[in-house]
Amino acid sequence: MNFGTQTIRFNNKPRVLSGYSIVGPKESMGPLDPYFHKRLRKDDFGQRSYEKAECKLHMSAISGAIIAAGMTPQDIDVNIGGDLLNQIITSSFSARELDISFIGMYSACSTFGQALIVGAALIDGGYIRTATASTSSHFSTAERQYRYPLELGTQMTPTAQWTVTGAGCSLLGKEGSNIFVESATIGKVVDFGISDANNMGAAMAPAAAKTVLKHLQDTSRSVDYYDHIVTGDLGIYGSRLFLKLLESEGIKAGAVHLDCGAMIYDKKQRCPQGGSGAGCSSVVFNSYFLHHMRAGAIKRLLLVPTGALLSKLSSLQGETIPGIANAVAFEREDD
Repeated sequence: MNFGTQTIRFNNKPRVLSGYSIVGPKESMGPLDPYFHKRLRKDDFGQRSYEKAECKLHMSAISGAIIAAGMTPQDIDVNIGGDLLNQIITSSFSARELDISFIGMYSACSTFGQALIVGAALIDGGYIRTATASTSSHFSTAERQYRYPLELGTQMTPTAQWTVTGAGCSLLGKEGSNIFVESATIGKVVDFGISDANNMGAAMAPAAAKTVLKHLQDTSRSVDYYDHIVTGDLGIYGSRLFLKLLESEGIKAGAVHLDCGAMIYDKKQRCPQGGSGAGCSSVVFNSYFLHHMRAGAIKRLLLVPTGALLSKLSSLQGETIPGIANAVAFEREDD
């Protein structure tokens, strides 16, 4: 059943059976540390390259979510995942170690939302019983793919965000939890002409605002329906722009809005605008927000992972940066 033109309502209420998060040393020194499931002492994770370390991160998040649900890989029908590296090699190389059917996803840092929507839709339609939705990112792999070699020690600009080293995974199923995916709004690509690869919050904010506006219109809801509307990684500056764009449409969301990128680090960690990366929203949702939903402190949450659809090549060619955001609504039933 659809709400409006872009929003799907899941009649069979796909359940969030478990969530798992694993983060690097910098993330474990931030304010959300008490909620993470596993923390690395070193960001190489005992591997020979940072790419191999990210692969191990991703696989650990999937395995952790499966174990947390009291299941085995044989109980999972589909593994749905994505990352930021070329040809999503982190997710694909992780999948080769797991004997689970695989669907690779990519929509930059909004990939977690995309994976959740596909998993929920497959379960809601009766095609599968269980699915993992996972994403990962790593500061050192993202820096040398999108920006500069690490050896240069390039100084961050005031608008830049720090790519989160971490991976998160949600395990979805037909039954077995009082937290479920209620609906989802599939976003459209929006380009406001931002070309600065060090200001991705500004590039993503218009897409986030447009998706949230469309979700509220399709569902005939106000922002007060949700305890929190949580964007993925707009950062501090991008979040301000997001709220201003919504306010220009007559919607005041400041009282309920939070941003995963703005939450994961504190001012002492010298991250000018907070965190970013495909692992940002999945790590924060599967630790902090899922914990509070289980405790009953949050009953309705709209998660809006955000993505900047650029590549190093597109930036070198002078292209602007399109943005994308997908919204996933979670609700908690009373025990």
